Amino acid sequence: MELNLSAAAPEAADLIKDVSEATFMADVVEASQTVPVIVDFWAPWCGPCKTLGPLLEDAVRAAKGAVKMAKVNVDEAQGIAGQLQIQSIPTVYAFYKGQPVDGFQGALPPSEVTAFVERVIKAGGGETQADTLQDAVAAADEMLAEGAFEDAAQTFQAILEEDPAHAGAYGGLVRVHIATGDLDHAEAVLNGAPIEISKSPELEAAHAQLELARQAANAGPVDEYRAAVEANADDHQARFDLAQALHAHGDAEGAVAELLELFKRDREWNDGAAKTQLFTIFDALKANDPVVLNGRRKLSSMIFV
Repeated sequence: MELNLSAAAPEAADLIKDVSEATFMADVVEASQTVPVIVDFWAPWCGPCKTLGPLLEDAVRAAKGAVKMAKVNVDEAQGIAGQLQIQSIPTVYAFYKGQPVDGFQGALPPSEVTAFVERVIKAGGGETQADTLQDAVAAADEMLAEGAFEDAAQTFQAILEEDPAHAGAYGGLVRVHIATGDLDHAEAVLNGAPIEISKSPELEAAHAQLELARQAANAGPVDEYRAAVEANADDHQARFDLAQALHAHGDAEGAVAELLELFKRDREWNDGAAKTQLFTIFDALKANDPVVLNGRRKLSSMIFV
């Protein structure tokens, strides 16, 4: 299944207009009845305007119709500037339903410009690109849970075409390849992720999931390790192997219990392997998973006892 996240966007001329006093009512007040309109008050002699204007235009285009932009040259529209009490430029107002709903003065860095545009979209009841992509990630996660691996992979790929640094989509692709047993491909996806998202929670979780999947491929029989532990409770290697085997068979709670017992008996064994393995399991699961919450609480009580 292919998912097209790039709905036909309005032409740039419809999204961004040069507005005069004669067209202000139509292009701003009336147009804002249906979609928010960001008004950029500028002048040709204004240095900061030359930086801010293109940033606003890029953010508006990226919103693909969820917001529009009007550019007002204050030298040519002094009546409008006076009515709105424009004291300095650049000044930016956002209108919705004919009324100002947000605004700022002076130049802003790109991240704050993007945040402003997203606020304006939400004020108008619209969805930002981030919202849309997050909905798509949730849909792909559901496909993955249902075993529709190809559909999930195509959806995650489509998200990355829209946002090449979307950590959720990268993590999802890794999970797809893990689920299909293609661990080398999963590692290649992780290694190819942009450096700015390499420490994101989604990528950290994907690293942990891949490590656990590689362990699972080499895990031995649960019964054999359990018998060894029952025969000698201080056989730390057997208990550690039992934890890995339990996790490989889908028993994360049982694995955590064995690792906590190992940590309790000898927290320094094998350079603190029990604690390291516990954190790998915790990282691979959602932060609010009961296994994580209970496991972290019990581990903390042992550490700080």
